[in-house]
Amino acid sequence: MTTTLRPAEPLQQNPDGTRSRRYQVCVNSRPVGTIHLGTHPVFGAAVARIMSLRIEEPDRRRGRGTVAALAAEEVVRGWGCRRIEATVPADAGPAFRLATALGYVVRNRGMEKTLGDTPPALPEGSRGRAMTEEEFRPWLAKGQEDYAREWIERGVPEAEARAKAEKDHAALLPEGRDTEGMLFSVLEHEGAAVGALWLAVRGEQAFVFDVETDPAHRGRGHGRSLMLLAEAQSIAAGQRTLGLNVFAGNTPAERLYESLGYRTTLYAMYKHLL
Repeated sequence: MTTTLRPAEPLQQNPDGTRSRRYQVCVNSRPVGTIHLGTHPVFGAAVARIMSLRIEEPDRRRGRGTVAALAAEEVVRGWGCRRIEATVPADAGPAFRLATALGYVVRNRGMEKTLGDTPPALPEGSRGRAMTEEEFRPWLAKGQEDYAREWIERGVPEAEARAKAEKDHAALLPEGRDTEGMLFSVLEHEGAAVGALWLAVRGEQAFVFDVETDPAHRGRGHGRSLMLLAEAQSIAAGQRTLGLNVFAGNTPAERLYESLGYRTTLYAMYKHLL
């Protein structure tokens, strides 16, 4: 049997500058599923995305998805793409195993936690306060540089990583420290600043964009205190779910979030195309 991709629409040129196209997955010309491919809105035309892939239930567990994903790689090579990415829900075990078998690597994962009604207390001697404008400017510059570096270390070319860091920060913080729904805090312990937190409390869930303990104060539980501060601020803002992103390989952070009750919701994966 031959598995192929049959275009289901013309190639789309989208308003955000990306291109995309939907295909039927066919076995001997019989439709058995669908796949939607596109280029990346941030990384540009050289990076493709599998936006969705579905094989109908009667044809699953027969290798149809594997062949469709491989055929998708050939399609986007023809678009000039050098890398392909996909987002896999954490509860989609077969999809995760398929992506791993095809050589996709986890770059980062999304996690979230359902919050209670009572804000957690910080450890004795610790308190959170608003970040000042004088603190915000150098903190933002360092944060943008660190964010770009995280992407570079995980296979993104430097120019793409820096462009993403600049674009993401500009989109999230159009008014800087005064952007609505964004909270910037400093954690103090016994009067000394030991870490910083960037929390969004707008939308359907609160989200931790950045949390960092100062290097001189690491290993003393302040990272946990910063996350407790994030939970307290989220509950105070009326939010009942707190989300975050963690890059693969950041083992201390992954262990901290898991110990606090966060669960993985999705995996962001990528593969270089040879």
